[in-house]
Amino acid sequence: NYGQFLDDFINDVKNNIPGFIAVAVVEIKSGVSFGSYSAQPDFDPDLASVFNLEVAKAKMNAIKVLGQEGQKIEDIMITLTSQIHFISISETGEYMVYLAVDGNKTNLGMARALLMKYKKEIEGKL
Repeated sequence: NYGQFLDDFINDVKNNIPGFIAVAVVEIKSGVSFGSYSAQPDFDPDLASVFNLEVAKAKMNAIKVLGQEGQKIEDIMITLTSQIHFISISETGEYMVYLAVDGNKTNLGMARALLMKYKKEIEGKL
């Protein structure tokens, strides 16, 4: 049941990543969010993921135009003044996990390790 998988994923991320702000799981082709959560009422993870999906698509286009077809995006990290945003692409490139964290409180290794763990499972569950 993908609903239970998404609930487990969101709970794991929000409970185990210090400085957690928001997360969303998005289908790349359609831009549809399959699940999201924000710890901050003024931070809309679905809206943020739409814009960050455009970042991922631009990079995918750049890879194609540059003749780097053998290369795949694993993740993109965007560092803001006080936040870090991760864009993690699933193995087949069908899904994206968007994660926003407080840059002063998070553990980058833990955040990335959790994203890598779950993105391997996403393909079979969604």
